Amino acid sequence: MQTSLLSIAAIAATAVTVTGPAFADKLDDIIASGTLRCAVVLDFPPMGSRDASNNPQGFDVDYCNDLAKALGVTAEVVETTFPERIPALVSGQVDVAVASTSDTLERAKTVGFSIPYYAFENAVVANDKVDISNWEGMKGKTVGATAGTYEAIWLEGKVKEWGEGEFRPYQNQADVFLALSQGQLDATVSTVEVAEANVKSGNFPGIKIVDRPPMVPDYVALITLREEQGLINYMNLFINQQVRTGRYAELYKKWVGEGEPAKLTVDGVYR
Repeated sequence: MQTSLLSIAAIAATAVTVTGPAFADKLDDIIASGTLRCAVVLDFPPMGSRDASNNPQGFDVDYCNDLAKALGVTAEVVETTFPERIPALVSGQVDVAVASTSDTLERAKTVGFSIPYYAFENAVVANDKVDISNWEGMKGKTVGATAGTYEAIWLEGKVKEWGEGEFRPYQNQADVFLALSQGQLDATVSTVEVAEANVKSGNFPGIKIVDRPPMVPDYVALITLREEQGLINYMNLFINQQVRTGRYAELYKKWVGEGEPAKLTVDGVYR
């Protein structure tokens, strides 16, 4: 009787082994496909933009290329706007987003975040015909930012807190700075890198940087589907190696300028 039971158990175990589904994760799928599809925002210099030949360029573009190289696959940059990043992931249009995505708790309900790969400080940018000399000068003014971004959430909250003025959301960063240049907005809040790049470009005349708002650093991460823990673990290690090999500093110097790149650590949290 004991022998029969053991035989039955062995047969059952074999059946499960043979017929049970094999679950491959996104990391396996990307390697098998030979292509890494990255959502990148290309109206957000120096993180993402297009060169004179209309080719994608910028910190995030290079970061996507580096990740693809580490995986041994070809990078495919898929241009998205800020509001389209998460829908592109959820709908399967892209595998990851290398798109300066703030690691908010609300977004983490939908997508999975890596550790931070960059950290932004922010600036107040104003139309030079408007009397604004510091961030508090935005009170009562018409302000705007790209919908869904860290800057937009903070700025819209300030307008509600002040109880005066108007907040206007825009689809992309270029529209924000165009509206600011044309006087449709009095001021905006954007990352220091983007603010400096747009002021220097000459594409948006009549704008100036006036102050730094009291915002905590904006830590941004690579994102993929929430359940893809294998890929998230790989991206975490990849970011770690980008820093410790000096590649992070190299990309910072190439796209942002001289000086020390932003620290990606938070005391007691990220080490």
